[in-house]
Amino acid sequence: MSGLGTHDYGPDIYTEAPSDDATLANLGPLRGLAGSWTSTSGADVHPVGPGSDVTGPVVDGDEHNVFVERYDLYPIDPQTNGPQLFYGLRYHTHIVKPGEVETFHDQVGYWLWEPAAHVVVHTLAIPRGQVLLAAGAVEPDATEFEVSAAAGSETYGILSNPFLDRAFHTVAFRIRVSVHEDGTWSYEEHTQMRLPDRDALVDHVDRNTLTRVAPPVPNPRAAAAAG
Repeated sequence: MSGLGTHDYGPDIYTEAPSDDATLANLGPLRGLAGSWTSTSGADVHPVGPGSDVTGPVVDGDEHNVFVERYDLYPIDPQTNGPQLFYGLRYHTHIVKPGEVETFHDQVGYWLWEPAAHVVVHTLAIPRGQVLLAAGAVEPDATEFEVSAAAGSETYGILSNPFLDRAFHTVAFRIRVSVHEDGTWSYEEHTQMRLPDRDALVDHVDRNTLTRVAPPVPNPRAAAAAG
């Protein structure tokens, strides 16, 4: 992860960092993501093989789909690893194809902001047996940022179940987030995979722009302090 900043927290690894009750006021570049969001115009491009059951057009072995997305991001209480402090959002995104009920994609995880290091961390888990931890250096007032992960990294890496690791081996992941002045936010996500029947790496791409449909609620500690 070249270029990723780290912070020297000193020799005391046990004393917890002081923190603010109000996560929403301390999210740095993640502040524009809090709340519940939807979109009916997501775009997905992923590889398919001969005989695959496809519903979208296929171009050069890749199926192109439009999707409907619901993305919920809830503030969590401050998290500490001794002196290391994170503020963050717990998220769940659920995606279907237009007019369908069956899940097209389901994903949970966290978006985390480490103020001392100026780092955003993104965790991802999907119910097809894959998890990853991605990160990127970001300024606190940024409205655009990118995080990434690479297979083989012992810090910001990717792990898959044995079948996925063999058949759809993910070698790299990155997602770029842009928060817009009109209150929407968008992402462009690239998952690079190595498939046994293709010579070149395959780029699985997802893009969407989301509109907020519900404001964020305070994290539990902040709600208790206010009540």
